[in-house]
Amino acid sequence: MSVDPSSIPSFGGQPKKPAAAKKPLGPIKPDADLVKQLLEQMKLKYVVDKEGDLVAPWENFRTYFMFRGEEAQRIFSVRTFYDRQHSIEDKPRLLETINEWNRRTLWPKVYTHTHDDGTVRLIGEIQMLIGTGVALDHYVSSTVSWIRASIEFDKWLVQELGLAKDADEGVDGEAKQPEGEPADAPAVADTESDGPAATDATDATDATDGTDGTDGTDGTEGTEGDERRRDS
Repeated sequence: MSVDPSSIPSFGGQPKKPAAAKKPLGPIKPDADLVKQLLEQMKLKYVVDKEGDLVAPWENFRTYFMFRGEEAQRIFSVRTFYDRQHSIEDKPRLLETINEWNRRTLWPKVYTHTHDDGTVRLIGEIQMLIGTGVALDHYVSSTVSWIRASIEFDKWLVQELGLAKDADEGVDGEAKQPEGEPADAPAVADTESDGPAATDATDATDATDGTDGTDGTDGTEGTEGDERRRDS
């Protein structure tokens, strides 16, 4: 299967003349190769980590594209780890802010993760059930929209919290990918060593009701290991 280039926005460089692409007649079951093709047509850099997940790095966050589950319960997940550190004292304000984002937007769902040292980081995620097949156009348009929304959240948070813009952001405020080849993604632990995996996407939600101030994670240092493997 292949992606129609004319349906993909370019994140850099000059768009090429669309080439004819044959579309499948029925539902498809997306895989990592299709995601690679999509990212390449969007002019986005990516690496493959040791677990086989695709990772697209930006200056202030990293977006993982993951496939989990088997058969009819197969899930495609796009999970973004935002690198800005916040203090534990800022957590109530963070929860109030991301609760507003979750209320006003469709995606990504954003929640907090608190480290043992008291620093707080934000994680955004979106999931799609793909086990029984999905339409190619729907999958492509959804994934493109999710990537854009993950970028938009970072810009929105800077504006809402009055955070100083980083010097490496463009003059127009657009998020940028690092120059040169992206570095290898951080190694992560398996679910078996990090505790039980969640059975659905609701187990990690913390800011959708904005009332309890908890973050839905176990507070361990292995943020990416815990959060990426919990739905394996």
